[in-house]
Amino acid sequence: MKIRAILGLAAVLLAACSSSSAPADAQVQDQPAGALVPPTTASDFTAAQLDQVLAGDWRSPQNKARDAYRHPKATLQFFGIRPDQTVIEITPGGGWYSEILAPLLHDNGHYIAAVVKPSGEGEASRDLGGLRAKFAADPAHYGKAQVLEFDPKAPAFGAPGSADLVLTFRNVHNWVEADTAPTMFKAFYAALRPGGVLGVVDHRAADDASLAAVKDSGYLPTGYVVKLATDAGFKLDDKSEINANPKDTKDYPKGVWTLPPTLALGDQDRAKYLAIGESDRMTLRFVKPEAPSASSR
Repeated sequence: MKIRAILGLAAVLLAACSSSSAPADAQVQDQPAGALVPPTTASDFTAAQLDQVLAGDWRSPQNKARDAYRHPKATLQFFGIRPDQTVIEITPGGGWYSEILAPLLHDNGHYIAAVVKPSGEGEASRDLGGLRAKFAADPAHYGKAQVLEFDPKAPAFGAPGSADLVLTFRNVHNWVEADTAPTMFKAFYAALRPGGVLGVVDHRAADDASLAAVKDSGYLPTGYVVKLATDAGFKLDDKSEINANPKDTKDYPKGVWTLPPTLALGDQDRAKYLAIGESDRMTLRFVKPEAPSASSR
């Protein structure tokens, strides 16, 4: 069944969902006699949509191969995603998650890819150009996706309080290295509505590692990332081991980029690093309180 057809069939179900971004499990009730409502919960419906999108033929085989390491279905469910939300993905790079999020939100939600404003050189310009080309080449799946450019030194992500969910995957370490992380987290807070969710995935350092010792490796202490978010006004709602990898020893010559998919050492010990897989990652869910905290004022 096509994604649009399934989404249309479940419009009544989505309307019954709570305004909270947390996963909704309540059964739809009090429907008129004969109403065409699937006999399922809201969370089951979202899971079915994710299955459809993840199997989509618009996703490249190379990107589908990463599902075993990135667990997109479980990760997005943990963050409480629904197909009717406004979702901002921060610096999506080449669009690995865009291939999932934009089609999922195409009919009833709104997907926004927030990309660093080009400076005329470097990775940001290539990312922006590649993402625009991806979206333009497949309007059936990306035609309603929005690209929003931002200045990392003074970021803004649309109208304040307009987003239900802000997501960022493997980016916080870059902002820490560039000394823009506190500003970015404050901008996430401003973009989200009260009760909205910030979902963060990043490379996880050892529990006893100091920031100074690992800053250049791509790994970050979980406690430091939690502090960045709570200092901006967020509340830590939950942690998950969805993206954990106990085989990751976190002590490589080229930091986290030694591991796949980058494989910075090329053919040197390639089999060893492929056997380890992608990095051990923290998966954190934060909530913007209904009442603003003093630290965010």
